[in-house]
Amino acid sequence: METAVKTPVETLFVNSFIDGVLDPAKEMLGPVKDGGQIVANTAPGCWGPMITPCIKGGHEVTTPVFVEGAEVGDAIAIRIKSIEVTSMATSSGHDQPIEGRFLGDPFVAVKCPGCGTMYPDTVIKGIGQEAIRCAACDEDITPFTFTNGYTITFSDRGDVGLTVTKEAAEKIGQNGRHYMSTPEASVQNPIVTFAPHDLIGTVARMRPFLGQLGTTPSMPMPDSHNAGDFGSFLVGAPHEYAVTQEQLDEHRTDGHMDISRVRAGATLICPVKVPGGGVYIGDMHAMQGDGEIAGHTADVAGIVHLQVNVLKGMNIEGPILLPNEEDLPYTAKPLSASEKQSAKVLAAQWGVEEIEESLPISIVGTGTDLNVATANGLARAAALFEVPVEEIMNRATITGSIEIGRHPGVVTVTFQAPRTYLEKANLYDVVDEQYRNRD
Repeated sequence: METAVKTPVETLFVNSFIDGVLDPAKEMLGPVKDGGQIVANTAPGCWGPMITPCIKGGHEVTTPVFVEGAEVGDAIAIRIKSIEVTSMATSSGHDQPIEGRFLGDPFVAVKCPGCGTMYPDTVIKGIGQEAIRCAACDEDITPFTFTNGYTITFSDRGDVGLTVTKEAAEKIGQNGRHYMSTPEASVQNPIVTFAPHDLIGTVARMRPFLGQLGTTPSMPMPDSHNAGDFGSFLVGAPHEYAVTQEQLDEHRTDGHMDISRVRAGATLICPVKVPGGGVYIGDMHAMQGDGEIAGHTADVAGIVHLQVNVLKGMNIEGPILLPNEEDLPYTAKPLSASEKQSAKVLAAQWGVEEIEESLPISIVGTGTDLNVATANGLARAAALFEVPVEEIMNRATITGSIEIGRHPGVVTVTFQAPRTYLEKANLYDVVDEQYRNRD
């Protein structure tokens, strides 16, 4: 459903959240002007929502924003102006679902093992992994526990985090919303309540990014499942958000990527599958290596500043990422003036009349595993530029790379795309803007 007719604003401040389900029938915020700014106070993702059964999606993302002029078949270029962590501490680690406390999917459909209530409200009693109780019957309700976890604090300079002792973790857990800087409108239970402390004294460099950034899918979908890998859990599921594989492929927008390159300075181009696009934000991470191999990383609250621009008639299937130049693979970095000169010498030597002018591009692919995700990214790139998949494979091999976003099934297919291809796809201007200071 479109937002009621309102005057578009230049800057929209967002501090409200959904219940975990991205639903195109629900009213959006805005509209914000084409070219306007979105500033959001985001809530932590993953673990907090995972132990809060009334949140039905595994994350707690912001209410989607209607972008002026965005029509189905367009795309929205989202420039990430800044990301600032506001949490002083968080907890994370590898998870283990607890059988008997959910219907098919512990991220989506939590059921109280005591009174049988679906999506029950909860209360916090004390600290530790049994502190989340059903508000109706007082049963231990959490559908997940840590197999190995840690509590991590962050420096005032925002450069490193440090995992802390049992005593420090318990102190933080007693005042969780304060230490996590949880936004007022957020309903999630703070994960620091569990006070995990298996890692002590580990130092991790901070480089915050957004695990969730994208546009609203064209059918109701739990937010953490808006991707080809987690979305596969919805196929034939026993709960109300079940889909077929065909529906997942058609309606998802792959907003849940966990790609660490989606950080300040990058541009993300997202498909528009509902009127207004429905830009949403969440799941900020303080740091993460490729793959998010533990399944989770340091989820934090923070302030995000975005700029949005509509790209007409794109008809893309999933996101396109323009990373910071320093985040590109060596082979995909824009050519220097010296390298271009060397290429001209070779061209003259071997009778090559024209050298491709090219720029980097990263096509996001998702699927049930990394092989399927890679095939998806290659197919999307081939469709975008109307060339054979084999050509994209060659270009990604010698001018780019396949990079893991999230294990089990999010990748980027990165390569240098010819200017003629980018112009035909209506992408040259936005890509050139990203990398124009390259020489």
